[in-house]
Amino acid sequence: MNNYGKRAENASLETIGLKHYDNAFWNLTPAELVEDAILNGQGVLTDTGALAIRTGEFTGRSPQDRFIVYDDKTADAVWWGNINKKFDADKFEALYNRMKAYLTNKDIYVRDAYACADDDYRLNIRVVTEFSWSNQFASNMFLRPTDEEIANFTPEWHIVCAPEFMAEPDIDGTRQHNFAIINFTEKMIIIGGTGYTGEIKKGIFSVLNFILPHEKNVLSMHCSANVGKDGDTAVFFGLSGTGKTTLSSDPNRRLIGDDEHGWSDNGVFNFEGGCYAKTIDLSQEKEPQIWDAIKFGAILENIGFVDGTSTPDYSDSSITENTRVSYPINHIDNIMNPSKGGMPKNIFFLTADAFGVLPPISRLTPGQAMYHFISGYTAKVAGTEAGITEPVTAFSACFGAPFLPLHPTKYAEMLGQKMEEHNVKVWLINTGWSGGEYGVGERISLKYTRAMITAALEGKLEDVNYVNHEIFGLAMPESCENVPAEILNPKNTWTDKGAYDQKANHLANQFVKNFEQFESAASEEIMDAAPKAKAEA
Repeated sequence: MNNYGKRAENASLETIGLKHYDNAFWNLTPAELVEDAILNGQGVLTDTGALAIRTGEFTGRSPQDRFIVYDDKTADAVWWGNINKKFDADKFEALYNRMKAYLTNKDIYVRDAYACADDDYRLNIRVVTEFSWSNQFASNMFLRPTDEEIANFTPEWHIVCAPEFMAEPDIDGTRQHNFAIINFTEKMIIIGGTGYTGEIKKGIFSVLNFILPHEKNVLSMHCSANVGKDGDTAVFFGLSGTGKTTLSSDPNRRLIGDDEHGWSDNGVFNFEGGCYAKTIDLSQEKEPQIWDAIKFGAILENIGFVDGTSTPDYSDSSITENTRVSYPINHIDNIMNPSKGGMPKNIFFLTADAFGVLPPISRLTPGQAMYHFISGYTAKVAGTEAGITEPVTAFSACFGAPFLPLHPTKYAEMLGQKMEEHNVKVWLINTGWSGGEYGVGERISLKYTRAMITAALEGKLEDVNYVNHEIFGLAMPESCENVPAEILNPKNTWTDKGAYDQKANHLANQFVKNFEQFESAASEEIMDAAPKAKAEA
């Protein structure tokens, strides 16, 4: 194997203090990286050709162990608190010195990549990883330079990822042995003690969520996006598990990206070069594009197998509910190339309401759009996290609070300005439950959700009658092509109407309580969009 690989003539890791020469493998091909993973006993090939790996102790992000270095650059700009936790600059240097010592004489993998499909905002990244499959993940998820670009590549940011390096909290200032720390002054992210690949991708997302709105006047968004045959761009906001990847992967529309985008004066552009989809209960019938993308080059994380075979069992949640696949976006046929679109005509806020309260589709006023964007509601159901035995509300500002270094009102103000400027229609989509809460009702059919979104995109909900929800005030269509009319008003799907009213009022109170933290910065129009909850007994 050629350990030098493809790289610029003057490329060196010494700029970040790593003195690797003969054991640094640069920009290896997927085949080389997969081979190394298998030879090192870190993965197996499935019958689809995808590499299956296990991320170890952590099968998801660890938000309590993600930090930002507190210094002159970040002190007055970052929204400090439970989400953005301060880390001392001297502690960062000391911890990184220990990481460098740990990596000395180890084989490491180096990946030159970039973020942002719009060249005006391109961010060059050099990713250094302890494991080959971590490097393959970076290759899948970031944008891939051409050979010519690699020959002249200069990184602006570095990521150093060492899953088997453990911090010592008493010495290093971390909470526990795992960590993900962003240093905006040094332009570096260090990750240790966890093999969960999402820390790599979300680290750069957090970086862009600071740089673009704060320095470039570009709105960064936790969303998927696609483009119709007539060139109309649609954006889908939503937290994990609400359907961003599934609903934006539409055979009739070209995909821009499934998770992270910017909205500039040029239009919408993807930050990434790949997709990172949940695979729990994945089926070819329901999600054919994702199913077909799981082939050689893709990485399956923490899946089970059909007994005695190399066939993935996507129903197996024995390791985690958060089973995942990463794949380069070109594993999907109908994509935008480059990954850019025009100004959005429709925005969809996706929520998986496990209480069965919210309508499957509703049209939002500008005030409601801002209220629900700042709220960022979904629900967690039993089995998704330890200790959850019944549905609980989950609010995440701007549908992505864990990745927002700035105060949520900054992103909300930018979205409001852009929605008004471009006369964007905004819809709230409930991909959760109907006919009762989780355990009583049923999950809204994906077929119906797709039909409602298609109707909105094609303008077929323009001339239908609407009725407002009694408590939330949402405008609900009374008819929609290819959707049973009786499910459009959620109260109609409940046998016990009184129980529905009680549950709707309970959820409304949760919204109001959550929004108290934002009231001082909210306009009268936004506050008027709050649900009209009655005090609970």
